[in-house]
Amino acid sequence: MTDIFDLETAIDLRFHAAHSIIRKAASLAQAMQPAPGKPVADLKGHQDYVTEADRAVETFVTTHLAALFPEDAFLGEEHGGASSGLFRWIIDPIDGTSNYARGRNRWCISLGLMYQDVPVAGIIEAPALQETFIARKGKGAFLNDSPIKASTTSSLKEAMVEVGWSPYVPEGWYPEKMQALLNKGAMPRSLGSGALALADVACGRSDGYHEFVIFLWDVAAALVLLEEAGACVSPFLKMGGLTQRTTILASAPTIASTLSDTLGVPFD
Repeated sequence: MTDIFDLETAIDLRFHAAHSIIRKAASLAQAMQPAPGKPVADLKGHQDYVTEADRAVETFVTTHLAALFPEDAFLGEEHGGASSGLFRWIIDPIDGTSNYARGRNRWCISLGLMYQDVPVAGIIEAPALQETFIARKGKGAFLNDSPIKASTTSSLKEAMVEVGWSPYVPEGWYPEKMQALLNKGAMPRSLGSGALALADVACGRSDGYHEFVIFLWDVAAALVLLEEAGACVSPFLKMGGLTQRTTILASAPTIASTLSDTLGVPFD
């Protein structure tokens, strides 16, 4: 069995290699981004976009990582892949594709690393925003190399909370959650990238993020980021997130109980 020292070394080796590869992938994505205007993308479903960059970036990242770590498994939004492995990379090549396809800046590449189904490292690269979020289990969370922590907001009347929209939201759910937040005095937002919304909770820019259902590739990088930043997160993996789209709620710890009650999502 891999001992602790060997495991840490293996994670660090993969993390540093991935960090370099993601930077190059980000440049590729920026070069391929459409100009502002009508979305330049294909539709997988209602408001569910995929661009050539989604496919190209995923292929670029997985090909380069597989060359370095051929024993690792991969799971990507566009090309699928193995669902299990000792080490498993989870990639969303462009999170916030609807923003990306219209020439907006709020999008990112999200890459998570799992060891035996436990998130151990994550990189969220938002090149148009000039921001890189990174985290390794037990080693803290960082934005552009500066340590980050979840906010200390103590009341929903002072809170900013994002609620994600997707084609999977049932009729009436979205306005119901927005109204519940407004009734408590919170300031709701919806900005189009689940990975960046979770990163905002980790760094204290936002006090909470909720989405009806979200996929593993959207959150794999953010889960370790949130844990290391001291945020509270609903049990996404235990609720089935390893294999299917699942509810998520992330919150600043100081309002977690109130936000849980308001949105009807438990943290345990």
